[in-house]
Amino acid sequence: MAQQPEISVVVPSHNRPLRLLWLLNALEQQTLSRDRWELVVVHDSDDETDDLLLAHPLHQAGVLRRVHLEPGTGSPARQRNVGWREARGELIAFTDDDTRPEPHWVEKLLDAARRHPRAVVQGATKPDPLEIEVMQWAPRPRSMDVDPPGPHAQTCNILYPRAALEAVDGFDESFPYPAGEDWDLAIRAKKAGYGYVGEPAALVYHACDEFGLWQAITFNKRWQSLPLVLKRHPEQRSILYKKLFWKHRHMWLPPAVAGVLLQRRHPLALLLAAPYVMYTLPHHGTYPQGRLRAAFELLGFAAVDAAEIAAMVAGSLRYRTVML
Repeated sequence: MAQQPEISVVVPSHNRPLRLLWLLNALEQQTLSRDRWELVVVHDSDDETDDLLLAHPLHQAGVLRRVHLEPGTGSPARQRNVGWREARGELIAFTDDDTRPEPHWVEKLLDAARRHPRAVVQGATKPDPLEIEVMQWAPRPRSMDVDPPGPHAQTCNILYPRAALEAVDGFDESFPYPAGEDWDLAIRAKKAGYGYVGEPAALVYHACDEFGLWQAITFNKRWQSLPLVLKRHPEQRSILYKKLFWKHRHMWLPPAVAGVLLQRRHPLALLLAAPYVMYTLPHHGTYPQGRLRAAFELLGFAAVDAAEIAAMVAGSLRYRTVML
């Protein structure tokens, strides 16, 4: 019988074979002895993902196991629940199929868990330096930047004792969108008596993606789930700006819109837009082309911020608790 691993890495995946391959290749380079950890990938892909997993050296070495759900039936919460229940380790590390862990990642998480028994351990997440030009030049880049322990306990880089997951029955799969369920899990684990610590040395790099304007606006629909977290855990309101706003610039967008609408009758009303512009306006130099690009990007930021606020208004109405 194979030796029971000390730590299990669980990854949900959906139709991202290239990103998943980069993750697998990074995990192949882990410094922790392979008899001490395992990898469980749970996917509901309808592409070549299953063939990729079966052919990878980690699978051939007996480190990687995969669970293939019916295509299109998974959600990140369900896949993670299936994964940790399938896993054999007493410590469960979660990451995503668009990350690239540093070689010492599993080892550093394990060391931190040994130093902090009965604690959830969050590692650090930074934009992937191999794709950093996307963050520097794309008008609407998306990545993750987390200095642990952060308030939202993102599952792109976090470790739970199995006992903590069992105590709270894992992720709540009833969240309507893939947002907030990781935050909710960490809160419930804390209420069950588990600690929460950070380990900056356990580092993963997160993919850097570029969104089109409409793609960014529609992506924000998922934030309707966030007010549900506040509904269940009202004490979390203290981490919001002014106990109301998810992002700082959300506070300045409504006055800015009001200023623009009122400025024809009351020219000084345009000053209401100044805080949002000063906080949000990107800098692309003093040349006319750079200033024109900054102005267009500012309009795009405003549209995306408005979509985020609209999603939270919808969630606030649905769950009868206000978050903007």
